[in-house]
Amino acid sequence: MNGRETLRRRMAPMTTSPNDADRARVDDFLHEDLTRRIIGCYYAVGRKLGPGYLESVYKRALGIELARAKCSCAFEAPLDVFYDGIGVGRFFADLIVENAVIVELKASSALVEADKKQLINCLSCTNIEVGLLFQFGAKRTFERVVFSNQNKEMLRQHS
Repeated sequence: MNGRETLRRRMAPMTTSPNDADRARVDDFLHEDLTRRIIGCYYAVGRKLGPGYLESVYKRALGIELARAKCSCAFEAPLDVFYDGIGVGRFFADLIVENAVIVELKASSALVEADKKQLINCLSCTNIEVGLLFQFGAKRTFERVVFSNQNKEMLRQHS
């Protein structure tokens, strides 16, 4: 696979035990079969359309490929942001596949750190732990991000 995978691991505890290491390995491959199917759909869209289209075109084409792969998806899924239990905003994930993976699409020449942070923000607002960031440029790349619910709970406790 030509894509670059980034796995965001859970925060390291003060001491580690074999069970902690086992959980980290499980997180690395969370929804592996589903993400492989989604990535396959991404490459199919990239091959058929090539670079240069708007993000919305790639999103619709990816939806078609995902339907062919028997994956359900929600487009522009609303995500609410809370601060101390009070709703302070709403933004939208490009796609949520099988209620298990958030997919963010970019139609740009390269992914930048802000793109990855946007995906992490999407993950932090949901119980979904796996995200895929797809870039449809001249050189297609992707990142796979895992942000465990355990990390989300730790962040909530410390804020």
